[in-house]
Amino acid sequence: MASRPGILTEWPWQGLGNFKYVIMAPWVVHGLHMMATKGWREMDLSYLVIFPSLLLRMLHNQAWISLARFQNARSKHRIVDKSIEFEQVDRERNWDDQILFNGWLLYVGHTFIPGARNSPLWRTDGAVIIVLLHIGPVEFLYYWFHRALHHHYLYSRYHSHHHASIVTEPITSVIHPFAEHLAYSLLFSIPMLATVFTGTASILAILGYIAYVDFMNNLGHCNFELVPQWLFRAFPPLKYLMYTPSFHSLHHTQFRTNYSLFVPFYDYMYNTLDKSSDDLYERKLKGEEETLDVVHLSHPTALQSIYHLRLGFPSIASKPYKSKWYMFMMWPISWVSMVLAWIYGSSFTVEKNSMKKLRMQTWAIPRYNFQYGLSWERQAINDLIEKAILEADKKGVKVLSLGLLNQAKELNGGGELYIQKYPQLKVRIVDGSSLAAAVVINSVPVGTKQIFLTGSVSKVARAIAFTLCKRGIQVMMAKKQEFHILKSQMPKSTASYLTLSNTYSPQVWIVGDGLDDTEQRRAPTGTQFIPFSQFPPKKLNKDCTYNTTPAMKIPETLENMHSCENWLPRRVMSAWRIAGIVHALEGWSAHECGETMLDIEKIWSATLHHGFLPLTQV
Repeated sequence: MASRPGILTEWPWQGLGNFKYVIMAPWVVHGLHMMATKGWREMDLSYLVIFPSLLLRMLHNQAWISLARFQNARSKHRIVDKSIEFEQVDRERNWDDQILFNGWLLYVGHTFIPGARNSPLWRTDGAVIIVLLHIGPVEFLYYWFHRALHHHYLYSRYHSHHHASIVTEPITSVIHPFAEHLAYSLLFSIPMLATVFTGTASILAILGYIAYVDFMNNLGHCNFELVPQWLFRAFPPLKYLMYTPSFHSLHHTQFRTNYSLFVPFYDYMYNTLDKSSDDLYERKLKGEEETLDVVHLSHPTALQSIYHLRLGFPSIASKPYKSKWYMFMMWPISWVSMVLAWIYGSSFTVEKNSMKKLRMQTWAIPRYNFQYGLSWERQAINDLIEKAILEADKKGVKVLSLGLLNQAKELNGGGELYIQKYPQLKVRIVDGSSLAAAVVINSVPVGTKQIFLTGSVSKVARAIAFTLCKRGIQVMMAKKQEFHILKSQMPKSTASYLTLSNTYSPQVWIVGDGLDDTEQRRAPTGTQFIPFSQFPPKKLNKDCTYNTTPAMKIPETLENMHSCENWLPRRVMSAWRIAGIVHALEGWSAHECGETMLDIEKIWSATLHHGFLPLTQV
């Protein structure tokens, strides 16, 4: 919101929240009624295409969002290399408001302006009128209106809301107070209404003009340079008729230059062109490779989790992942995305972060949870992980951490497979098991005398059991096989603290994979469940509390965090991912994979030293 919000700042339907789409219901119902009573052939096509065009505009904008986020996470052509945080994502959450508003105006215009009805599919004369009126009156009036918006009175009440985003995303282009959108709608209606009143309107010309405005808006705010230089060489006057992403980014960083809408001619004419525009364009188009220090290798979980990736829907990715009913309605898109990911056949960049001098990226293996359980997929998945490791090694990455099922023992021995196959690897492979164990151990409430341990026996479970027994805490287990495995590996000095019991009485349960529903329901009222597994257990007992999977609060120095890691809260990161960061910050040279674990106290102290906090202290 602007620093001093003026009148008509909020959208009229802001109080409706996610129910705002009902404002389109009267028009949609009216259109369906007309189809039912008149039939397709008697319907006015210019009315019929309004609603589908709104859906296409949303898809168009979403495509730009995904492309820009993908490119800004990996591209050397990124323009402004600064951080985006949750505050900006929240402010830009309602980017589709202007599409709803424009749709409402189109319906009203069609209903009350006779010349807007029964338009032909195409008329060349009308298209020419739209082009000329846009380059002339629209661009000219916008330029001076934009300059007026930068006067301190209007800027503080309206336009500062838009300029709160220094690092722009495509949807930043339409994030304005409602009053500004009223003015923009009036402005952009000039060419369209001119064709209506002169009898030269056509469906494709009007929809094409709207698509052009959307495209150029998204282009100017995408924050990576992609306009090829040969365009300007082939037609030199184009530099006065078409802006570039770097041209408009200067307006967001310098504020008092490059006011033009899409046609820079008026900045040249009125001497408001930023002198560095050409230089910035050439430098960003050429790009600059940057060093990469840490890679976290993860993968999508459920089919619907593809929308939760940072490349998906910003409003979903900025909140902890939960399966929503409307995601199941998009199952065809989910399956298509899975097939495309399978065809892509390589890891892809999801996110870019930085902390102090470290440059970090998150890569994702294009496979889902259920595929990791298929025996015939294991070799293909291992090949993908191996390919990612070798690529990271080639790029000079210092540490690669294995997330989720990429470190499954039955898949690759917890990463040991790659160390044995490539003993000369310079990149350090980290599974984060020691920090995961440390987080769980330090989540046990002070004064606890006994805990109940259940789930599959992994090296994390062993480390937790050994450490707790060493501290004099009784560790109780109910499953004989897992108990005897641990007992046989326990030092004699502490083995007496590990006991076999079927009482299920402790108030603290440390749980891993393999926790069944029957066993969980035996937990007494008030039990605290502390998982050491990669995935959270089902929350069956409403009278108990459930900790997150091992994770910590990240420090403010870790930047560009504007999406949630799976089910974790904002600015909370999994222990397995943090372990790779700490490994690089400390400059440790050892791998941590297979059966190897680092000293738990050492990594816990190092993690706290670098500003990560236990969730119990947040």
